Amino acid sequence: MRSKEHVGNRYRQASERVDLCLEDQNGKEWCLDEHGGRWVILYFYPRDNTPGCTKEASDFSCHFDDFVESNASMVGVSPDSGASHPRFIGKHDLKLTLLSDPDHRVMKMFDVWKPKKLYGKEFMGVARSTFIIDPEGRIIREWRRVKVKGHVEEVLSALRELQGARSAAGSNM
Repeated sequence: MRSKEHVGNRYRQASERVDLCLEDQNGKEWCLDEHGGRWVILYFYPRDNTPGCTKEASDFSCHFDDFVESNASMVGVSPDSGASHPRFIGKHDLKLTLLSDPDHRVMKMFDVWKPKKLYGKEFMGVARSTFIIDPEGRIIREWRRVKVKGHVEEVLSALRELQGARSAAGSNM
């Protein structure tokens, strides 16, 4: 296991406990530490109502029951305003919690606010990424530079594998 050393103000070590609070789509503060005992699928996406982001959110929503059965919450984070998220959820009938990070504070902590290039122009933006956080609040799996197609199924499979390994380890004690 890696050390718990905190590098700068970014989460880099799998054993480090994650701490975050952001506003959700209902204008309420959502804090990870209030979800102890549950697994959390935390994914970062660039923007509401864009094709790739809509597909990813819809895919997570399609597997909502599977994640709930696995004792996991799904939470998306983007730089969009709190006003944008309810419209996005309503328009696409999403079953997710969406958090707003307009100042990119949490995105920088997770090292997903990155330089990007499009049509020769450089800018800062969200690098699509997903993290599995265990019930103790530690990142135990991450995906960087995510390709949307098949990603949600891969995350669900990894979650079940991690839970199975943890159950097996617990029964061997």
